[in-house]
Order: sequence, then structure tokens, then C-alpha cells
Amino acid sequence: MVMGDASGMAACGGAEHRPRPRCGKAPAPAGETSAHEGTTTHTKLITAADLTLGDIDNAMAEKGKTTYDVKCQACHSMGENRVVGPGWKGVTTRRKPEWIMNMIMNIDVMLSEDPEAQKMLEECLVRMPNQNLSHDEARQVLEFMRTL
Repeated sequence: MVMGDASGMAACGGAEHRPRPRCGKAPAPAGETSAHEGTTTHTKLITAADLTLGDIDNAMAEKGKTTYDVKCQACHSMGENRVVGPGWKGVTTRRKPEWIMNMIMNIDVMLSEDPEAQKMLEECLVRMPNQNLSHDEARQVLEFMRTL
């Protein structure tokens, strides 16, 4: 089946789009491993109390940039434009830090429970893969995002 113009028209024409589980399987419950993907979803969502943000830590941001270059840049630009997923410029002014961390670390839970994440999936039409980043790596990516 060719997805080109027809999927674009459905996304722009207001046709209802329900996210489908990848490979016909539902996402693994929080804390369990998906047999299909071999990924683990973190058991606890990040809250504002779990994060302390101060001045930008340039060393941490540089590590986050390295992670971006390896795992994120194929789908996300550092500008405002969408590639596959949304561009990152200004994302920290549009989203709370804990929301960003959860999108990085707990994507399956966010896509199944968070209305804003579900809306983004409907717009982008591609499910963000779990990159299996540790809390520290995700925090470094967030710090890099703060520099954009």
C-alpha cells in the first residue's frame, strides 16, 4: 500500500486517526519489557519534584547534543520545523520539563495516556521509538533542548 498522498490528506483533512500499536501489539505496561521490541518502560513518571533546573549546565548540554546527534536528529530538527517529529527550538517554553522527560523516557505511557502526546502522534503519524535512554541521558538531552 502506498502511504504518500492519501495519509497526508487524512491527516490534514480532519479524518479521524487512532494510533495503532506497533506490529499489532499493545505497548508493554509500565515497568515491563516488550517482547517484540526488547525495550523497558520506566515504572514511574517524572514529576516536577524530580527535576531541579538552574542555570544551563554546558557540559551536560554538550552530552545531550551528542545523544541528539546519535539518536534524535534523524527525526527532530534543532529548529522549529518538523522533520518526522516536531522541531526542538523553543520546546522548553512550550512544554514543562517533566513532560519532556516523560516523552523521552516513558513514550509508551505518554502515547497511551497523555492527550497532548496523542495529539502529536495524530499530527506526525509516526510513533516515536523508545530510545532506552537512562534518566541521566534524558536529563542531558533536556539540558541541550534548553540551549535551543
